[in-house]
Amino acid sequence: MTDRQPGFETLQIHAGARPDPATGARQVPIYQSTAFVFRDADHAAALFNLQEVGYIYSRLTNPTVAALQERMATLEGGAGAVCCSSGHAAQIMALFPLMGPGLNIVASNRLYGGTVTQFSQTIRRFGWSATFVDFDDLDAVEAAIDDNTRAVFCESIANPGGYITDLDAIAAIADRAGVPLIVDNTTATPYLCRPIEHGATLVVHSLTKYLTGNGTVTGGAIIDSGKFNWSNGKFPAMSEPEPAYHGLKFHETFGPLAFTFNAIAIGLRDLGMTMNPQAAHYTLMGIETLSLRMEKHCANAIKVAQWLEQDPRVAYVTYAGLPSSPYYGRMATICPKGASSLFTFALKGGYDACVRLIDSVNLFSHVANLGDTRSLIIHSASTTHRQLSESQQIAAGAGPDVVRLSIGLEDAEDLIADLDQALAKATG
Repeated sequence: MTDRQPGFETLQIHAGARPDPATGARQVPIYQSTAFVFRDADHAAALFNLQEVGYIYSRLTNPTVAALQERMATLEGGAGAVCCSSGHAAQIMALFPLMGPGLNIVASNRLYGGTVTQFSQTIRRFGWSATFVDFDDLDAVEAAIDDNTRAVFCESIANPGGYITDLDAIAAIADRAGVPLIVDNTTATPYLCRPIEHGATLVVHSLTKYLTGNGTVTGGAIIDSGKFNWSNGKFPAMSEPEPAYHGLKFHETFGPLAFTFNAIAIGLRDLGMTMNPQAAHYTLMGIETLSLRMEKHCANAIKVAQWLEQDPRVAYVTYAGLPSSPYYGRMATICPKGASSLFTFALKGGYDACVRLIDSVNLFSHVANLGDTRSLIIHSASTTHRQLSESQQIAAGAGPDVVRLSIGLEDAEDLIADLDQALAKATG
């Protein structure tokens, strides 16, 4: 026996995975079953009363998905995790127990365009609202929080520009206000950044991206730090009696796992944003090579970013791994292993040159995704951020003259050659 704590590379393979007790299968099986047989009537009653942990119905719990949840919680250093159907589903599920009509969140203005739309438009149908703030302006963040604020939301490494958030400073502001900090860690992954160690209450992911790593499935996850005081008077869904469970109080009953149990027992039960077991299986396999892939992603990204920064056809590059980036200094504390592989660059030829560039690449794939083994390219202003005003696009780092790259695992020299020929056609 040893007291040694397993390293990340060990946990990304073994956390949540055990030989199947029925067959001895070493890889986590795909439990493609809707429902699970109860031992007897008492067993069924205990499960439905949340007095015993087990499997009822795959909208709520499934063994394959449970293995992924355990792995995600372990890698992020959380108390528990809930997996769901997409990254957007994870965001709604994270907010669902916290919010109510008339309540608001304070969110960074540097977010994925779809998240900006979700927060500025869709959540208003629930009676919720969002205030968008420049999270580099800490005074503005603090000033935006009011008595009706129930969460602070940001990305660890923001999409599309790759900006690094000062998580420790933002967490301190959220703590003073008595509200949770929710961090989208999709771009960084837990290999590059562990937001809970910087004060985050909840971490959300689009598992679709780097964690699966090959563009095959959609999925989301919420990781619960287990460290927040849900009984501070602001979160009745967590601290007050729940009628659907005979007056059970989630925080009083489940302590550090209060949010996790609430998200399953109420969030998945009623919102139905379930992850299917095959998607969970693919994601588990992807995570096994996460550290290897992220090292290569980062190594390629810095080579491509350095080349672009020296190119006279390029106005600027936003990669935080460049010493010229204003966010370069934050790498040492927030993501010391690298700045991931998502960044943007601006073309001196503006919008039209960006469109021509997109149409001229050969090796890069023009798709609305990121975190793939393949290198990806997109013009955010005309696609992912199209629904935003130009001022919102610019604030989000997705202005009309900006192209977003997600650098993959190919030979970096091949990627540079492809960009070079495409730039020639775009600016010629």
